[in-house]
Amino acid sequence: MATRTRTTRTFTISLPPQLAEQVERVAARESRTTSELFREAFRTYQVERAREAFARLRALAEQSDTSGYGPEDVERLVDEDRAEQWKNRR
Repeated sequence: MATRTRTTRTFTISLPPQLAEQVERVAARESRTTSELFREAFRTYQVERAREAFARLRALAEQSDTSGYGPEDVERLVDEDRAEQWKNRR
């Protein structure tokens, strides 16, 4: 007899009555389930958090001293680093 594994997990959440009614109205208006709405809401949340993290990293990079390096310097710097690593292996 083959065993089946669940492809989903169930969560129980609590919402204030007004918010619950809004969720139900949106789901009905869009012909979707509440599960679909919450999955989309969580995906949107994750994307927004990632955008915020990238924005913070971008701000840090802009603040840091790059010693005037630009995209045109990348190949030269990689070559220099590889040469240094090769020298240290000997």
